[in-house]
Amino acid sequence: MRNYSPSITTMIRMDHTHVMAAFHRYHADTPWWRKRAIVELACTALEIHAQLEEEIFYPALEIALPGDDTLQKSKPEHDQMREDIAKLRGMGPDDAAFDARFMKLMREVIHHVADEETVLIPTAERALTSQLSTLGARMTRRRMQLVAQKRPAAIAANTVGTFPLASLAVVSLGMLAVAYCLRPSSTRRARRP
Repeated sequence: MRNYSPSITTMIRMDHTHVMAAFHRYHADTPWWRKRAIVELACTALEIHAQLEEEIFYPALEIALPGDDTLQKSKPEHDQMREDIAKLRGMGPDDAAFDARFMKLMREVIHHVADEETVLIPTAERALTSQLSTLGARMTRRRMQLVAQKRPAAIAANTVGTFPLASLAVVSLGMLAVAYCLRPSSTRRARRP
């Protein structure tokens, strides 16, 4: 049976895109409640992402490329990110240092993502070609476990606070789909071309 899981490198790129999109929502004049949602969503996503990379991606890459310089500096960068996240969580959006602390985290993450996307991921796609889908499936399973541990309701609420229009669109489409499915089957068939 064929495995249809996205590759691990595709999933890593998707995580990067998600966090970058959250970063772009943050501005100094953003209301405090939205700042909190953006920061919480970004921090939770970064924590899960870093743990997934450290448990699954980096060990596989270390076997294929022992001593790789970019790989060796990735874990300390994750540790620095975790320190910044802990400091952010220890303050509120009304704290004078909150914006500066989040901007520092953003700069560090953007640098880290640039290294991964330009060096580490292309190298992994060459070195781990036959394992990318299997590693992606492992990452998906582990992600579900980590999300369940991180209060999924809070993640959902912070997603809505960060991306309100996109969330509204998804909910609206979901409601339309449910309404369509609840219609009698004879009505659904009559409208098909």
